Amino acid sequence: MPAASANSDKKSGATKAVPAKATTGKAAAPGPEPEDTGPAQAAAKAAVKAPARTTERARSGRSGRLTAQERKLAAERAELRAATLKRLEKSSGKLASAAIARMDDQLGWYRRMPPEHRSWIGLVAQAGIAAFTEWYRHPEAPQAISTDVFGTAPRELTRAITLRQTVELIRTTIEVMEEAIEEVAAPGDEAGMRESVLVYAREIAFATAQVYAQAAEARGAWDARLEALVVNSLLSGDADEGVLSRAAALGWGQPSQVRVVMGSAPDGDSELVVEAIRRAARYAKLHVLTGVLGKRLVVVVGGDKEPVHAARALIGQFAPGPVVVGPTVPDLLSATRSAHAAAAGLRACAAWPDAPRPVLADDLLPERALAGDRAARRQLVEEIYTPLDEAGSALLETLSVYLEQASSLEGAARMLFVHPNTVRYRLRRVTDVTGYAPSDVRSAFTLRIALALGRLGSVAEQG
Repeated sequence: MPAASANSDKKSGATKAVPAKATTGKAAAPGPEPEDTGPAQAAAKAAVKAPARTTERARSGRSGRLTAQERKLAAERAELRAATLKRLEKSSGKLASAAIARMDDQLGWYRRMPPEHRSWIGLVAQAGIAAFTEWYRHPEAPQAISTDVFGTAPRELTRAITLRQTVELIRTTIEVMEEAIEEVAAPGDEAGMRESVLVYAREIAFATAQVYAQAAEARGAWDARLEALVVNSLLSGDADEGVLSRAAALGWGQPSQVRVVMGSAPDGDSELVVEAIRRAARYAKLHVLTGVLGKRLVVVVGGDKEPVHAARALIGQFAPGPVVVGPTVPDLLSATRSAHAAAAGLRACAAWPDAPRPVLADDLLPERALAGDRAARRQLVEEIYTPLDEAGSALLETLSVYLEQASSLEGAARMLFVHPNTVRYRLRRVTDVTGYAPSDVRSAFTLRIALALGRLGSVAEQG
């Protein structure tokens, strides 16, 4: 029994040692172990030592220490980069000349430019390659590429060439640099230089967008102030030839029909409101000059479309409330009259709660007259009372009696001692002369106000 137990223990010990050895065999440390160490103990020691060495390597990486092989590779890359930099410095002039020659060969707009602008573009190309050389020397240093490249050219150059042309210029220069990589880069550094050119191309693209964005923002702010000045001049009645020149600078053409649309300005950024008006006008193919003046949104609209139809194309940008369209005038200088009528109509629109939106200022003549608008009073007398008075006293008398009798033909006929058909005929004549039908409630109100104003004017003249 003891012998059997010993044999069993030996077999058990051997059986336990095999899986431990198989599990940790790869992680065991190289080198001989002491002779008196068993297989199980050797495997356990190796399992403890392997994580320790892994932890030491991780600590070494975190502390920034490099291995000998990594230091050797870094030194080789630095030598290649230094060699490439020397060759790049020697080739910068040749690359700039090749880029200018490529532009002259492929870009027709460049060939058509005046010599002064061509020379500035050449300087920009040279500055771009020089900036790339400096950037290649210190890629980690923050540099203002837009200043390095575009600072050599005057501000007028951004107006002389478009953004599309600038993109073509940069693309041509980058293509020349990419094609010269095999020649300029040191042997073995071609891939590194190609990667640097790609990164620099991205940076120069962002710099280009920044330059044109700043120019567009400055021009947009200036245009907004100039446009507000033009609109304010039209409202205040100070329009002169200078207004025409300023409007022309803003892109205003010479539309044959002009009118002013006025309403309440929505809350929020006025610049966004103005841009929304311009966007809607472009979609409707209308000329516009617009501005937010206080709480009012004023839009000078030019185009041959019917006034109400033109206003409906822009009405979505106004705040809730009345929107008034001034009368159509032939040119921009005459838009002052349209603006005054629209402003007076906007003030008087509260007297007609059911007014359509938009509403013509001429449809608000009676409310404007009651609100004290002298132009509306004069227009009612000149367009209604005076033509009726000149057509004969019978029309004025018949209209007055008809209105007093609550628009009753029979009642008016009894008061005038005539046949109802006679009254009907005279009322048709009133419509032909004035354009207002006495049988319509709104028109009857306008005619009544016009008669009252005409009589007051006659009394004043007699007195």
